[in-house]
Amino acid sequence: MPAPGAMRFGYTILYVSKVEASLDFFERAFGIGRRFLHESGGYGELDTGATTLAFAEHSIGEGHLPGGHVRADQSEQPLGMEVALVCDDVAEAHQRALAAGGKELAAPQAMPWGQTVSWLRCPDGLLVELCTPM
Repeated sequence: MPAPGAMRFGYTILYVSKVEASLDFFERAFGIGRRFLHESGGYGELDTGATTLAFAEHSIGEGHLPGGHVRADQSEQPLGMEVALVCDDVAEAHQRALAAGGKELAAPQAMPWGQTVSWLRCPDGLLVELCTPM
């Protein structure tokens, strides 16, 4: 248990063009349910447990960051960050994500440390790693 007042990880917000489309992709591709979509459509969350994975429209990010930000959907290369999702069958999860509209960056492969991993890019440009538990 953290000490009172200690820093803890609360949530990640990913800026996207269409929040509902990103939520829908994560539901279809990874089977992660939707927890919340604001009536404006500009902010939504997935049901990921204790730590929230959320999406917000780029306009919200631009409002918080006056200098702007790099849009994943407009970057030729994936951003230097990823969302890692742990599953028992990476090959099956990878195929499901591709069928839902993901773009393969690296097919499932066994790593020297014993994990199986793959990488793909979501339609909104975000980078996702699928991996077996460590």
